[in-house]
Amino acid sequence: MTTWKDRRILDLLEIGLPIIQAPMAGANGAEMVIAVSQAGGLGSLPCAQLSPEQVREAARQIREETAAPFNLNVFCHAAPAPEDPAVKARLAEWRRHLTPYYEEAGLPADTPVPLSGRAPFDDAWCRVVEEIRPAVVSFHFGLPAPDLLARVKATGAKILSSATTVAEARWLEAKGVDAIIAMGAEAGGHRASFLQMDMSRQVGTFALVPQIVDAVSVPVIAAGGISDGRGVAAALVLGASAVQVGTAYLLTREATISDAHRAALMSATDDGTQITNIFTGRPARGINNRAMRELGPLSDLAPDFPLAGGALAPLKASPALNGATEFSNLWAGQSAALANLTDAASLTKALAADTIARLNNMV
Repeated sequence: MTTWKDRRILDLLEIGLPIIQAPMAGANGAEMVIAVSQAGGLGSLPCAQLSPEQVREAARQIREETAAPFNLNVFCHAAPAPEDPAVKARLAEWRRHLTPYYEEAGLPADTPVPLSGRAPFDDAWCRVVEEIRPAVVSFHFGLPAPDLLARVKATGAKILSSATTVAEARWLEAKGVDAIIAMGAEAGGHRASFLQMDMSRQVGTFALVPQIVDAVSVPVIAAGGISDGRGVAAALVLGASAVQVGTAYLLTREATISDAHRAALMSATDDGTQITNIFTGRPARGINNRAMRELGPLSDLAPDFPLAGGALAPLKASPALNGATEFSNLWAGQSAALANLTDAASLTKALAADTIARLNNMV
């Protein structure tokens, strides 16, 4: 086997390897996108924590370095209004719930609390996509309003979105996506769930992938718990046309995570992560720490996404609490222990080479 048997994603996205680098807000920028795309995979730029100008600059930087396709990733959540009385009351209750930690950190009661934000996809962001015209646009938390989705499609971009259940996959196909990312419970970062949010019902990657493959006609991309060639090969055997890999890229030279996050990844274990909502208000998988143990991991008090993080920001910055480790979101998937120190291009090529070797051995 010298070529990929299932070329649907390769041909659709015009890439050489069935490896998509997961967009990881706060953890990767243009440098990783360039490295992965130049290596033959699909590099992904997460836009949710960037301004339009930052996205434009990153896109300019990417295109200066490579003509290969790349992906812009955006969030499709409905942002709560901070001035809404009910929202303000919930934010105040969350802040009161954190008071003992403020006192332990020696922070004054009137310590300013920043407003935590993630940019939802709206008309302004759609205009950015229309200007940049990336080859691929991926959505998280479903899809935007039909008129916005139509405008994105009109640019010629291929549309990807994530599903955590078969029902979500069918919904996405009915709305016209070009490919579906089957996101298993093992995946790090925010769950893509949008039709149901019961975390006790989340499906593992290798149970989810073949069921979604059987349920839809568009190509399926496997995501969650895939960090080496064994995982890629298994996903392809189960019917996936490609994989999306996130956690393994967190230990590459191009990752923009903190030293504390890197250290936690280096000592990660198979059972060392949990799904929590305390850091942003929406369920996401990360490495266990004090905040997750004592406040969650899932809390009914956490304000709606993305507002929960604001009141935690002063605690993250507190040396007295070792906040960089114990009160920060250290996103990672269940396969974190399989990740190795490397660079993004080498990882991309190694994943592909190891996969081909393993598939050849199965013949």
